[in-house]
Amino acid sequence: MTLDRLDTQILNLLQQDATVPLRTLAEQVHASPATCQRRISLLKASGVLLKEVAIVDRLRVGRPLTVFVSVELDKQNDALLRNFEKKMADEGDVMACYEVSGEFDFLLIVNSASMERYHAFTREVFSSNNNVRNFKSTFAMNCSKFETKIPLAEPQA
Repeated sequence: MTLDRLDTQILNLLQQDATVPLRTLAEQVHASPATCQRRISLLKASGVLLKEVAIVDRLRVGRPLTVFVSVELDKQNDALLRNFEKKMADEGDVMACYEVSGEFDFLLIVNSASMERYHAFTREVFSSNNNVRNFKSTFAMNCSKFETKIPLAEPQA
């Protein structure tokens, strides 16, 4: 799907606040509410707009530990890679799973309530999985920026 100026304006505003009333959104992009509703439906149907969520402060809900985990699999083929991705998708502590190039096969972002919980996670997920050859944990000391918004430049007319 090719995004036009209206699409990018709508997406930028929804990324700031997905709860903005349709009428307010329409006023801000200088379009009718019906047009905006139609565009949002098209953006969802085409897969550009994946979902609308609330972002929770991990510290205030008791999940202070963020870990970047590099995972090396013992064997790689399409089925094994997809199997690992599915297992990670099913794990509530895994916030992101990227297949990467380089020394490791995957980079995970794991959020945990404590070091004890993270240790249990590694035992449950990595030690019990015979295809994980190695994993390396890097612990976040501080987060100076966390952003979910993808800035979209409006196409030039």
